[in-house]
Amino acid sequence: MTNFSYFKISYSHKIRYLKLYQKKATYIVFLHGFKSDLEGKKPRTFYKFAKKNKLGFLALEYSGHGKSTGKFINGNISKWTRDTTLMIKKIVKKNNMILIGSSMGAWISLNQFKFFKNQIKGFLGIGSAPEFLEKLMWNKFSKKMKIDIKKNGVINLKHGDYEYPIAYQLIKDGRKNKILNKKINQNIPITMVHGKNDKSVPLVFSKNILKIFKSKKKKLVVVKNGDHSLSSPKWLSLLTRELKLILS
Repeated sequence: MTNFSYFKISYSHKIRYLKLYQKKATYIVFLHGFKSDLEGKKPRTFYKFAKKNKLGFLALEYSGHGKSTGKFINGNISKWTRDTTLMIKKIVKKNNMILIGSSMGAWISLNQFKFFKNQIKGFLGIGSAPEFLEKLMWNKFSKKMKIDIKKNGVINLKHGDYEYPIAYQLIKDGRKNKILNKKINQNIPITMVHGKNDKSVPLVFSKNILKIFKSKKKKLVVVKNGDHSLSSPKWLSLLTRELKLILS
């Protein structure tokens, strides 16, 4: 997958993305997670799936992620949502699309419904994490951590083997992007896939997404022994099967 492109948003800012152009076909739009990029197995798998099935494809790296420009610490849900909306308008245009949101990508996906409601024909969530900044970060911060981040504007948060710089502006922006208190009226297929052994995001997050959709075509797939990433060959096969069902 070396055929990445760059879209210049401004003189100093560009977004790296991956596309398969199809003039009139449905597009698969893959949105990656927090601090992730397009080098993983999921975007590659969905790209191949789109190619095999003569579908369009779009995946992008939000500002401050992967090879897109910008500092991660300056990014937030509003900016990453705008990056996504801009790229959909540029690449997908008026075509129908299926959104696939991995972890934070599910939150970014849900934010797209207010812009492309009539074009979105299905949504596949993978270890979905809407509103995770408040529920999984801020609410679990100690009193000292909350004082530090307010005072310094940023704290370094350890998660497994990684350390993330978390900006206070990111937390505050997350509060402006509440989505679980809204209702989406479209009767389209909605499938949430969540690993039972997901140590990053509890299963209830996927259940809460299903509650906001009034669609009769919604389901939750709980993957026994599944982790947060669901990137092993077995889980990738399951994800493509679920995508096929959404398309059928």
